Amino acid sequence: MIPVRLIATGKAVPSRSVSSDSLDRKLGHPPGYTLRKSGVLSRFVAAPDESQSQLGAAALRDALTNASLKLADIDLLIGACGVPEQALPNTACFIAQHAGLPPGTPTFDINASCLSFMAAFRVAASLLADGGYRRIAIVASDLASRGVDWSEPEASMIFGDGAAAVILERGDGAAGIRAYKMGTYPEGRRYCEIRGGGTERNPRNGVEPADYLFRMDGKAVFRLAVKVMPGFLEQLMAESGAGLERIDVVVPHQASPLGLAHAARILDVPDAKIIKIFEHHGNQVAASIPTALHEAVMTGRAVVGQRLLMMGTAAGLTIGGMVVDL
Repeated sequence: MIPVRLIATGKAVPSRSVSSDSLDRKLGHPPGYTLRKSGVLSRFVAAPDESQSQLGAAALRDALTNASLKLADIDLLIGACGVPEQALPNTACFIAQHAGLPPGTPTFDINASCLSFMAAFRVAASLLADGGYRRIAIVASDLASRGVDWSEPEASMIFGDGAAAVILERGDGAAGIRAYKMGTYPEGRRYCEIRGGGTERNPRNGVEPADYLFRMDGKAVFRLAVKVMPGFLEQLMAESGAGLERIDVVVPHQASPLGLAHAARILDVPDAKIIKIFEHHGNQVAASIPTALHEAVMTGRAVVGQRLLMMGTAAGLTIGGMVVDL
């Protein structure tokens, strides 16, 4: 087990909540259309003057407050956003600036789409275990509303904006990562994508405005995930040294109602063990898992001594899972 201790979580959401009913009126859909298509009652949507890094900084400050820590107590900040605020530099440095971290505090980003937080958690645990850092903050912040095509129901209505943060310390052996596994299946690389903004499609080589909007083939994602997830989960639990019956709480990526329902079927654990925030947050990209984790911690459903499973899918197509003893 990689020793690591979760000492605090934090959350931040934009100032306005948008209901599915209001989206129906705005987009000219019949009443009940957006709710039926998305399964989301309401989601948070950032105003034009709210930035991704500002939201991330608010989540970090919330985590610090919950841990009774100061900004100077953070030795490293890792950004774990699904989409960056800009191509360069890393989003973490903008979060650090808005949060007021002391100059010289190191920052970097880890990107694994919707699984960025889980990947960052694993990296942070290793950095803490080798003694290089004492306390690390991870911040995931995404503004999906800035990149969706609102005329395309499948690729827009399930998403919401938000940010979440965790603070980690080196564990003493009683708490830590018991198993971690990630797998990428490049056959699904085109199922979820934003084509513009990199070296392949940019203003110098014929980029189109639509290339900067999110595209998704949800049915293809689901088919591939259904195919590979059961075997993946079996291997993950084998590495953990115990079965699913030993899991106390499940924190899945809040991808979609279909994805959450499938996760519940293959896990075959009591519904009360699964954290679900989708109805009032939607899919918050990389902020999805840590926001659900924050919900679990703040409601007392995830406490010291329990075993927790995080799992989900991401663009790539990538699937991931982590078993953590709290």
